[in-house]
Amino acid sequence: MLLFAALIAGAFSIGKQAAPFIDPAALTALRFLCAFIVMGMALLILRVPVERRHAVAPWRYLILGGLMGGYFVLMFEALKTAQPVSTSAIFTLIPAMSAGFGWMLMRQRFTPVAQLALVIGAIGAVWVIFRADPGALLALDIGRGETVFFFGCILHALYAPMVPRLNRGEPVLVFSLGTILGALVVVGLYAMPAILATDWSALPRIVWITVAYLAIFTTAGTFALLQFAALRLPSGKVMAYGYLVPAFVALYEGLLGNGWPAALVWAGVGLILCALLILLFGRD
Repeated sequence: MLLFAALIAGAFSIGKQAAPFIDPAALTALRFLCAFIVMGMALLILRVPVERRHAVAPWRYLILGGLMGGYFVLMFEALKTAQPVSTSAIFTLIPAMSAGFGWMLMRQRFTPVAQLALVIGAIGAVWVIFRADPGALLALDIGRGETVFFFGCILHALYAPMVPRLNRGEPVLVFSLGTILGALVVVGLYAMPAILATDWSALPRIVWITVAYLAIFTTAGTFALLQFAALRLPSGKVMAYGYLVPAFVALYEGLLGNGWPAALVWAGVGLILCALLILLFGRD
């Protein structure tokens, strides 16, 4: 999940650069197509058998793929107007939402220490989202992009507890391949008008760089990492590592020359990191 956070953070910074040039749904469909090819090749290289029983109840893959596909479409729609650091801060609200869904679907319970960490992380996220401006917080001055991404994060939060709910003993890579295929089908059907309307030959290089990064690292890679962890950890704790994403994004943005967050914003990032430390080292 530490690697998951580092890879996810890169998607915010690189996705911001590509978002203005291509429809979010078309971009998401293309990334899932590339990710399906990458994951399929990985199964062949590793000689992981795909059996007929793995295809039982294919609606499971459509549900999981729809959740992740919807999240990614809304993410890139949000990045047209929102800044990477603020959207990544919204991403850190996922552990609390995921914990709630985990309780509803799996009756997973969290200790007072874990609940405290989720609250601290949420406070830090809100501080970053509102740019460390109490006036903006009191006025609920939140941008359209941030609002769009919040709804995407709800879909992502629901995904984590749905994995153990729908998994029937399939190997992680096989289950990931099915989920990516489900996402490709759902998003591909939704995005078909945008796909046909896109002049693919005229797209700038940054779009293809983004597609390659997203397909290899933040689709095929993170699907496998997330599902591996979701089968071994409670839903809220799985997503707790998402608390590291804003720190990684702030670092990436600074190194890319896009500016460093204001000092007061870093206070919110610090609270988010405190929440992670509590979850990692607190008593379960």
